Amino acid sequence: MASHDHSPAGDLLAGVPLDGRPSSGRLGSPAPRRPADADPALPAALGRLGRAATGSHTGVTVLADRQDATVVRVGAVVVKAHPPEAEEGALRRRLAVAAHPLTAASLLPPLSPASPREQGAAVPDGPGPHRVGGRLATLWPAGRPVDPRDPDAAPWEECGRLLAALHAVPLERLERDTGPLPPAGAPGRVTRALDILRRDVARGGPAWLRRAARAVEAAAGTVPPATRAPAPGAPAPGAAAPDGRVALTHGDFHLGQVVMAPAGRWRLIDVDDLGRGDPAWDLARPAAWYAAGLLPAAIWERFMDAYLAAGGPCFRGTRTDLWGRLDPPARALTVQMCALRLAEAFREDREPDEDEAALVAACERIAASGPAVLP
Repeated sequence: MASHDHSPAGDLLAGVPLDGRPSSGRLGSPAPRRPADADPALPAALGRLGRAATGSHTGVTVLADRQDATVVRVGAVVVKAHPPEAEEGALRRRLAVAAHPLTAASLLPPLSPASPREQGAAVPDGPGPHRVGGRLATLWPAGRPVDPRDPDAAPWEECGRLLAALHAVPLERLERDTGPLPPAGAPGRVTRALDILRRDVARGGPAWLRRAARAVEAAAGTVPPATRAPAPGAPAPGAAAPDGRVALTHGDFHLGQVVMAPAGRWRLIDVDDLGRGDPAWDLARPAAWYAAGLLPAAIWERFMDAYLAAGGPCFRGTRTDLWGRLDPPARALTVQMCALRLAEAFREDREPDEDEAALVAACERIAASGPAVLP
């Protein structure tokens, strides 16, 4: 097995639960909870759309009901209500990307009139997005997720190959059919997390929140401008790698974004942050887990070896610049995770737990290390 040199990030992030709460088996990003004023009728409305798609009266199972997404399953169909701020044109282009033959080896395609489904019924108005209860909604074939209780058994090699295939999609050919793609959403997620924390502090948060927020802000200050919010009129953050490389990127990759498709192959799901961007962002979360000692070295090697063997373009086929490429987005993701966890603790009227305190400590170490250096 090839060897990947350990990063200085290992010293900065050691012991930090970068996926939020690894002890509980959580594999994805921390997600906003559902607000008290959310529409209680939305899951049922999504279920009706799913039943129209399947042509059956199968029961509705709520898979997720949060501020940023409500997801239900109806038989072999999954229906998702996207974030309230989702822009219809951008989502339509992202759906076109997921349905395009060039991404067939990496992305789960949305359901469309040509897709097989229960009862042979057609989805109304094609793959969408559809309007349900004032929200944009999409339909997908149901897949089997990674078991969150056994992350070590996750399909890490397949994840590496899926990301390599996604990053290698020829953008110019793709955009001739789909139109211009929006920027990938990963850097924007960092900015939104900081905004949430800043609002909580401005509302007169307790002393512990103000102290922790200072550490988060200091860590954010070490992240290069390319990974932070742009000035008005400037290019979107993370729209390209430091050397100008642009790829089709997922924008929010973690193990919760991988499912076994009905055809028996692993595929990436969730197109909300799909777009043009720096492919290093898709690799940065596993890199941060590894640097923190949360992802065993053998699994990290399997993941990266599979990515590079499949022609993943992030590193130009070499390993020498690996950590230099991944350090800035890994820092940014640490800031994002910490900001969201602190905001969650504040909403729950409690002080940070052990995992959240570890994230604050990581931000303090990042701040003390000085600015990240772009490759």
